[in-house]
Amino acid sequence: MRKVVLEGGRCLTKDDLNRSGALPAEVIASAEAIVNEVRARGDEAVREYCMRFDGACPASFRVPNELVQGALELVDPSFLQALTRARDHIRDFHEREREQSWFTTRSDGTLLGVQVTPVASAAVYVPGGRAQYPSTVLMDTIPAKVAGVKRVVMLTPPQHDGTLSAYTLAAAALAGVDEVYAVGGAQAIGAAAYGTESIPAVDKIVGPGNAYVAAAKRYVSGDVGIDMVAGPSEVCVLADATADPVVVAADLMAQAEHDPLASCYLVTCEPELPDKVLAAAERLLAQSPREEITRASLDNRGVIVVADTLDGAVDAVNVVAPEHLELHCADAMSLVGRIHNAGAIFVGAWSSEPLGDYVAGPNHTLPTGGTARFSNPLGVYDFQKRSSVIRYTPEGLLSDADSVQTIAQSEGLWAHALSVGLRRRLAEQGREQYDDETLACEGAYRVAWPQDLPETPGVTLPGFEKKA
Repeated sequence: MRKVVLEGGRCLTKDDLNRSGALPAEVIASAEAIVNEVRARGDEAVREYCMRFDGACPASFRVPNELVQGALELVDPSFLQALTRARDHIRDFHEREREQSWFTTRSDGTLLGVQVTPVASAAVYVPGGRAQYPSTVLMDTIPAKVAGVKRVVMLTPPQHDGTLSAYTLAAAALAGVDEVYAVGGAQAIGAAAYGTESIPAVDKIVGPGNAYVAAAKRYVSGDVGIDMVAGPSEVCVLADATADPVVVAADLMAQAEHDPLASCYLVTCEPELPDKVLAAAERLLAQSPREEITRASLDNRGVIVVADTLDGAVDAVNVVAPEHLELHCADAMSLVGRIHNAGAIFVGAWSSEPLGDYVAGPNHTLPTGGTARFSNPLGVYDFQKRSSVIRYTPEGLLSDADSVQTIAQSEGLWAHALSVGLRRRLAEQGREQYDDETLACEGAYRVAWPQDLPETPGVTLPGFEKKA
């Protein structure tokens, strides 16, 4: 792990972080080409890419419902019990996120409000191939179901032998997924965004994936909704003298074992702690069945930040803006209010990040790559839309009309002012006065702009130079 020492009040900068940044240009170009082919040729293109990248392609992309439900009988009862517990916790947490429509009425009768409705359909992408992620199925599907999405589909690539993980299918059955399609990669994103002969289009696509999936999601964004463009997983551990070096090492490794590109940050104000953590990590790595992946992540993507003070360490954490943040500190709860940028905050030494991955309840689909500065975890709100509702009475119109017309005139938008001015005249003089359409159009200029606004000079900028 690379060490950054913040001395003499120096602050951590983004340049100190070992982040790769934007998706590689070649990945973006390839993903866009795949999506375009799928949009143009439908199932035919999807099949070609599935065979090329996954080495397997089913006769029908749609997985029969009986196979999905049958997976519940294939998995061990202890796994099913654990998954059910996780599902219940996740659902309970996300039920509390659900927004309700609301309306209010002013004294003049004007009604204002927000109508909340779910999106009609959503696709959840679940990585597959050699891996299996039943937890992702729960985390990405349950918020959609809580939001009231009528059609929730799952996209997941088959394994090289043409099978799908029973763990993943069992999770889909427990979560109430409506349709499952055995297709992955950028081609799956293209199919969900634009539809094919056998895969109907959806309104929103969520879920993690590799760089090609991320690039494809970014490309289709705007034609469909997406949750985020996620990068490799990351964790930041903020630790003081009370931290257990072995536990901290294990927690860093818990993220590092995901991917050689996963990022791990140890931030501390205790100069002696990093060496203890690294020594413990070496002892643990020698026993890990995923040593190669874990070591590559720690060696190439790991960063240790040593600050002068705890305050400086907290400031550094906010610069990192990590996906996962663990607080291994005395009175850790007192630090929560000072953390402004983090996807999920795990408070205290007992709050292991894997608890959040699986069973705690909050969503584990989180902003990565520093995007926690402006992004949120996946939630019910990602599957709900808000429509403003505005209903004026004649009294309400007369109350606000003058302000609207004045602002419209300042912007030079005459018809904006006219739209309100005509209603204002009808409310004041009665509709029967203007049954004749010709009469109703007379004097429209002054109906819109009852008075001329005085000219207002521009504000001269200091030191401004004009081209000769």
